[in-house]
Amino acid sequence: MNHPVTRRQFLATTALLPIAASVPISTAGAASILALEPIKRTGGPSLKPALNIYSFLDQLNENKKDSAKGIDLFGVCDFCARLNIEAMDMTGYFFPEYPKVPSDAFVSRIKRYAHARGVVINGTGIRNDFAVADRAVRAAGVQLTKDWIEAAARLGATVIRVFAGPQSPIKDWRVAAAGVKRGDVEQWMADDLRACAEYGEKFGVLVGVQNHGDFLNTGAEHLSLLRRVDHPCCGALVDTGKYLTADPYADIALITPYAVGWQIKETIGSELKSPRADFKRLMKIIAAGGYRGFVPIETLSMGRKDYNPAAEVEMVLKGMRDGIAALQ
Repeated sequence: MNHPVTRRQFLATTALLPIAASVPISTAGAASILALEPIKRTGGPSLKPALNIYSFLDQLNENKKDSAKGIDLFGVCDFCARLNIEAMDMTGYFFPEYPKVPSDAFVSRIKRYAHARGVVINGTGIRNDFAVADRAVRAAGVQLTKDWIEAAARLGATVIRVFAGPQSPIKDWRVAAAGVKRGDVEQWMADDLRACAEYGEKFGVLVGVQNHGDFLNTGAEHLSLLRRVDHPCCGALVDTGKYLTADPYADIALITPYAVGWQIKETIGSELKSPRADFKRLMKIIAAGGYRGFVPIETLSMGRKDYNPAAEVEMVLKGMRDGIAALQ
C-alpha cells in the first residue's frame, strides 16, 4: 500500500511549491503540477543497491579501444557478483557497436553471463538531445530511444535513461534552443518524451528522464516536465547529485514518488567540493517515498587522477547498506 506522507515530507514538499509555481505550465495538460499522480506501489519500501556501470567510465572506454586493457561488460558482471550487487544498469555507450543496438548474439551472451552470476540487467541509457531547436536532431533522438527501447526489452531491462537537455559541446539549453522560451522548449521535450513512452509501453520498458543539470536543476522543474509528458511509462530517473538547489534532499523527497530509477552519487553535487552524501538520510528519504526496487550507484571521477571506481562504489555501497539497515 502507499505510505502516508509524514509531516516532515509534507513540509519538504510544500517548501518547494513556490518554486513549482514559477515553472511555466502548459494548458495542454492538467492545470496544476500536483495533478501528476505518484506511482502506485504495494508492499512498503524495499531498497536494493545496484550499479550503474558508468562508474567504470574510463576503464570501459579503455577496453573498447584495446580489449587487453580496462574492463568490459562481462568484467562488470563479475564485479557485481563479488560484491553481491543484485542488478546493474548497462549504459548503452559501452556496448560494442553503440549507437547501433547490440546484436542478438551479443545480447544472448551477456544475458547468459549475467544470469549465471545472479545479476539482473535492470536498465540501460543513451545520449540524446531534446533541448535543441533543430527538429531533425530531436527526431533522431526519438528514433535512437525507440531503437534502444527494443534493445532494452531484449536485454530484459525495464528502464531506459534519457536526457532532457543538450549534449556536449553545447552545455546550455538556451543556446541549444536558439533563444526559444523555456515553456515552449519544455513542451517540445514533452512531446518527444511522450512519443518515446508510448513506444516503451509496447515493449514493457519505462522511460526515465534524468535530472542532468542545465534544463532540469530542481525537483519542481523535473516534475513540471513529467507533468507535461503525462504518460504512465515516463518517470523520473533521479540523479541525487544533480539538483542544484540550497537543499537537494528536499528536491529528492519531492521527486521520489515519481521515480522509476536512480543514480546515487557519492556527493550531493557533481564536484569534489560538493558535500559528501549522507546515505542514511538518503535511504530514509527514498524509503519514506515508498520506493520499491533497485537503487543504482553511479560514482564519478570528478577529475581525480587517483579515482578507483571499484573502491568508490564499494564505499557508497557500504553507506547505502548501512542506511538501509538503519531503517529496520
